[in-house]
Amino acid sequence: MTESEDLDKLLENLPFFIQENLNNHSNKDKLIEIVIDLGRRPEARFDTGPEYLSQKIISWQDIDYITKRISKFSNDNRAGIERTLHRISCIRNRQSIISGLTCRVGRAIFGTISIIRDLLESGQSILILGRPGVGKTTIIREIARVLSDEMEKRVIIIDTSNEIAGDTDIPHSGIGRARRMQVSKTELQHQVMIEAVENHMPEVIIIDEIGTELEAIAARTIAEKGVQLVGTTHGNCLENLIKNPPLADLIGGIQYVTLSDEEAKRRGTQKSILERKAYPAFQIAIEINEPNYWTVHEEIQDSIDLLLRGTYSVTQIRQLGSNKIPNINYHKLQTNSRSIFQSSRNLKNVITFTNNDWAVLNKSSGIKLRNTKTKQLLIYTYSLSNNLIKEAVSKLGIKLILTKEIKKASLVIGLKKHLKQNLKLKKLALQYDIPIYTVNRGSVYQLTKLIQFLIQQKL
Repeated sequence: MTESEDLDKLLENLPFFIQENLNNHSNKDKLIEIVIDLGRRPEARFDTGPEYLSQKIISWQDIDYITKRISKFSNDNRAGIERTLHRISCIRNRQSIISGLTCRVGRAIFGTISIIRDLLESGQSILILGRPGVGKTTIIREIARVLSDEMEKRVIIIDTSNEIAGDTDIPHSGIGRARRMQVSKTELQHQVMIEAVENHMPEVIIIDEIGTELEAIAARTIAEKGVQLVGTTHGNCLENLIKNPPLADLIGGIQYVTLSDEEAKRRGTQKSILERKAYPAFQIAIEINEPNYWTVHEEIQDSIDLLLRGTYSVTQIRQLGSNKIPNINYHKLQTNSRSIFQSSRNLKNVITFTNNDWAVLNKSSGIKLRNTKTKQLLIYTYSLSNNLIKEAVSKLGIKLILTKEIKKASLVIGLKKHLKQNLKLKKLALQYDIPIYTVNRGSVYQLTKLIQFLIQQKL
């Protein structure tokens, strides 16, 4: 089914005077939602702004016409259209009679998560934040497809409102091979989350709209069982979660701690401070600022600690360019001692990495530019696919030169387990003063982090 055909399934359930206007509308493909309220003119909302669809006022008959043609509303006042991703939400008066409808257009858009594909490959749990309507559901639908089809993982979606996989028992093709578990009542979502882990052996669980304390606790329980989590919640940034007690457990929980006089003096803080109680249920947080402009916290626990201490730090800004290649900029406070600098003069656009993913194997004097004319790094790869290197480089939007001659190389990159055993290569590198960098495994995620670090060293 094409996108236009899918939209037609929504429009054919609307009164004729609304259908006619939208079918002939030049911006039909950019439609976000249709608002229908009793006693008002119908309104369409596009990504460019709202627009009235007719001079005719909505009557009881118009609302009744729509509600009779769609599925029944659940206890969360949401309904759908069979074999589509569209969502219809209702507004009721004090007598529980429907007086307004919001018809949200649902689309399965492929390629929307290329900007964070390397994070998915890492296998870490990801929390997605964003205001309503920014596209969180569309993003996790595509994540489910990529994880199940392309990465061949066992994925289960907890679909509370049937918004991710559609409103019938047969899931929409947009989720790929992922399985979907429906929730009979919204207040039972946390139970279904636990049931999915206990009964169906998933490698990944995807949850849309984590909103209660019980759901946050269930997410933590799942994370502790070793299952990768991908979840969404409302909120513009991590600071919103800190200020939201029911959801604070997602990021480790927040508590007041009273320090001794000596410790408070050493830290340069008050005696009563806020601290994180435990490790977060998610390792990575993504703030959806705009559809193609995302803020990424690669180490969510570090970001929370910095926020609690009054130091605001952004880890990554990822933006999808016109060529569909992600542009990654790192903006992070660099400190090896983990001390907190209060002055803004210490905040620099630098990169900091832990050595969990990569390491330096030999003691070289540093990276040297072998190609001084182009000022580019020449990389000699060992036991790594050149295609893998090229994919990592393309994600960063930079250019590197791969060489087969170690004497000409600026540095060596290879798998740790293989390089450690190659004494001849290590001897040559030492002879020509060439640093050797190793990665634990051949993944785009680890290579992206390492190459970005190397480029930053030569700025």
